[in-house]
Amino acid sequence: MRHVHGRARTTWYVLLAVILTAVFGLLAYNLFGGEKRIEHRLERLYATEDPQFSRELGVLLGPPVVGGNAYRVLKNGDEIFPAMLGAIRAAQQTITFESYIYWSGEIGREFAQALAERAKAGVKVHVLLDWVGSQKVDDAVLHIMSDAGVALQRYHPVHWYTLGKLNNRTHRKLLIVDGRIGFTGGVGIAPEWTGHAQDPQHWRDTHFQVEGPVVAQMQSVFLDNWIKVSGEVPHGPGYFPALPEVGKGMAQMFSSSPTGGSENMALMYLLAITAATRTIDLSAAYFVPDDLTRKALVAALKRGVRVRIIVPGEHIDSETSRSASRAQWGEPLAAGALIAEYAPTMYHCKVMIVDGFLVSVGSTNFDNRSFRLNDEATLNILDRDFAAEQTRIFEDDLALSRPISLAAWSNRPWREKLADRLSSLLASQL
Repeated sequence: MRHVHGRARTTWYVLLAVILTAVFGLLAYNLFGGEKRIEHRLERLYATEDPQFSRELGVLLGPPVVGGNAYRVLKNGDEIFPAMLGAIRAAQQTITFESYIYWSGEIGREFAQALAERAKAGVKVHVLLDWVGSQKVDDAVLHIMSDAGVALQRYHPVHWYTLGKLNNRTHRKLLIVDGRIGFTGGVGIAPEWTGHAQDPQHWRDTHFQVEGPVVAQMQSVFLDNWIKVSGEVPHGPGYFPALPEVGKGMAQMFSSSPTGGSENMALMYLLAITAATRTIDLSAAYFVPDDLTRKALVAALKRGVRVRIIVPGEHIDSETSRSASRAQWGEPLAAGALIAEYAPTMYHCKVMIVDGFLVSVGSTNFDNRSFRLNDEATLNILDRDFAAEQTRIFEDDLALSRPISLAAWSNRPWREKLADRLSSLLASQL
């Protein structure tokens, strides 16, 4: 009898061990992803203006750099939302829309109504919202769309069989209308993005309207996740029309995901920083670089590249991210970087300008979550005129920002230093 009880006890121990192993394995997969990370510093072989740079962006990141594109920069909600809603209301065949943040409020209802009206008119409308990022939206807003025939999907809703993907969110922000006009950038569909950054309740952000051959690449990025959640493959001329050249800009739209190409975003930033010859201007809503990226920035500074970084100041939606960011500033500041905190409101821009030639825009933050955990999408534009315009906007924002000196950073209160150190322990999840 004692032998039977011993065997039963052993069976329970084995079962408990299996359960604990599964739980810790699931946790590790969610926190750190399943792919190998870039571990070694890139060798500097060419400059940004060398044709080899754009060639390797295309080869290493996926889609090639294509010409014939035109762009329009949109600042803050007062410019962004009317342009997006105008394009939706003018749609004739298809609308594909993917967003991380979609909350309740007047702007969320306005988008839902515009999308619903087009669906009722016979336009094929596909909407993909992240399950976590859209938790604050009322069911009534979603029903406006679904009841009108909008194909509405949520990305990675929580079920027992999706627990392994719990930490993988789509952070992409994409709107493509009739396969001809695309929008991307940092904006979410929520009241915080309305207005013109006039006070702390209305955020500073930038979005971009794109036309030309690169819009087909934007559509392809949307379909990457749509196929994952629905199993459907929308195609045909309504989604992929022939796109004539409408300008002279060179551009490339690429994506990343932990399930494939998780290192694409980190690789793009490392390639651009390593190739930089003169200047790097970075607008970063969340600036928490890993060791490799921080060392690449410092190496650029040491070879004479001017590095300027704008980050959020006291108005931020994640004090932990701000604290973890601050913990990383010592080495870049000591090497000569300018780091400044935007003062008027939350700074949600995600733009990098290199050598007055490359402009990188999209949903990607300068942190590990964007580099390795989220699904992201970024548009690379190689265009001197466009880069000059973005530099002027950057400098306007810089004029409203408070520079942080190395001395001020070094002499901050010990409580702040301790908080920064503790927050930095979470850097892999920020």
